[in-house]
Amino acid sequence: MARLPILMYHNVTADPRLSKGLTIAASRFEEHLKFLQSKGYQSYFLSELEGKSSVNGCAVLITFDDATVNQLEFAVPLLKKYGFKAVFFVPFAYLGKTDAWNTERPNQGEPIMTAEQLRTLDREVIELAHHSFSHQPFAQFNENEIAYDFESAFAVIEKEQLNVYPALAYPYGSYPKKDPSRKHFFKIISQHGMRFAFRIGNKVSAFPFTNPFEIKRIDIKGEDSLWKFKWKLRFGKVF
Repeated sequence: MARLPILMYHNVTADPRLSKGLTIAASRFEEHLKFLQSKGYQSYFLSELEGKSSVNGCAVLITFDDATVNQLEFAVPLLKKYGFKAVFFVPFAYLGKTDAWNTERPNQGEPIMTAEQLRTLDREVIELAHHSFSHQPFAQFNENEIAYDFESAFAVIEKEQLNVYPALAYPYGSYPKKDPSRKHFFKIISQHGMRFAFRIGNKVSAFPFTNPFEIKRIDIKGEDSLWKFKWKLRFGKVF
């Protein structure tokens, strides 16, 4: 099995002073891409992994949660510049709104891309996937609520004619962790067409995936130094 580090980013800012937590400075993100390029890393879309039995020895998956406008402004040009691809996980109830779940002031959050902005993304650079409809913890949902969330997302996708790969990043990394609830949850999301699903985990994944619905991602923080990024890329977690 091959190593496949899966990097998780959120917001991107032009101001290095704001590079902290879920927000990373564009200059710092560019350092990451420069390093990946210098070491010969190849990025993949999720659709390219389906059916594969192996990946390049220096493979990486770059993911962004929430589809914020700042990702369009700062991350997309840098991905193009350095020849990398990324997956944007979209919370479909919030298109054209803000990330209200991150603030007590819904109108003061980070703007989420509109459907039109999502449609105009370069498909050679960005692949869209699911970040749920309502951006609520799946572990707190019953079966009917899970079904409603998926059906609502599918309705938006159809209405807005979006090209979305059937994979899911769990909001907050939340899903039922213990059987039998866990197995039942995986059955439900499989019935809704999901082929992969992502938690956090902060470990380097192995490919092919042992469990396609518990794929681990590495949380990249805005304050992480380049040294810490290199360490996480290799080991997943910094102790």
